[in-house]
Amino acid sequence: IYTFTFISPKLYDKIRLPEDSPLRQSVTIQNPLGEDTSIMRTTALPSMLQALATNYNNRNPEAALYEAAQEFLPTKPGELPVEKPDVILGAYGSGWDFYALKGRVEVLLKTLGVAGVEYQPCTHNPSYHPGRCAAIVVGEETIGGIGEIHPEVCESFGIGTRAYAAQ
Repeated sequence: IYTFTFISPKLYDKIRLPEDSPLRQSVTIQNPLGEDTSIMRTTALPSMLQALATNYNNRNPEAALYEAAQEFLPTKPGELPVEKPDVILGAYGSGWDFYALKGRVEVLLKTLGVAGVEYQPCTHNPSYHPGRCAAIVVGEETIGGIGEIHPEVCESFGIGTRAYAAQ
């Protein structure tokens, strides 16, 4: 998929991002077309969940999507933001669970030549179901996350089934 890099700040609430999260520090558009496109995203997760919700609400029984996304991290005032590339995968429907998505992530990382990957339990990401998510770690660096989307987050996007994502 290909989604817009401009989003609404309300989407941070929908993914249960804490008020003090550095990801809420977004680049604000000076002349936005509307509130729905007033900031540049710092995470691609809300965009993926919107795409999954669109598929779910159009009665597609299952969906498996990915995006080579861009995220924008603010710098000093008057300077351009840091443009961070990201890959995000999202899925719902029959045959999809944590392990099915993890298999796709492992193939992707192997193809990219990333070795020494470990999956460590993650309980501090409020967008994901506690106990059903993991940090993707290489050496000492966390390079991503994977898991089942928290039921409250699914509900806020209008996804009436279990959904999964990995970044």
